[in-house]
Amino acid sequence: MDPSEILAAIDAEIEKLRRVRELLQGGEGAKSGAKKKSVPGAKPTYKPAKRKMSAEGRRRIAEAMKRRWASARKSKAKGGGGTGDGGYGFTGE
Repeated sequence: MDPSEILAAIDAEIEKLRRVRELLQGGEGAKSGAKKKSVPGAKPTYKPAKRKMSAEGRRRIAEAMKRRWASARKSKAKGGGGTGDGGYGFTGE
C-alpha cells in the first residue's frame, strides 16, 4: 500500500472519530440543528406509554401492605417467626 493511501485512510478515520466525538459531547454538530438521517426499512422508535395506577389500585395496595406489616408486628410480638437477624437469615456463625 502506498504511503499516501495510508495517510488518506488515517485522515478519513480521524475525521470520522471527530464527528462521533462531536455528537457524543453535544458539540456544534448537535446544536446546529443537524438531523439524523433515517435508514430505509428501519422501524421508528417509540416511547412506551407510562403506566398509571388508579386511586382504587393504590388504595388496595396500601391496605394489603398495612395488613402485611400488622401481621409481621403481631408475629414478632409473639416471639415467633423471627430469626433475630433482621430478616436476613444470617446467624453470624
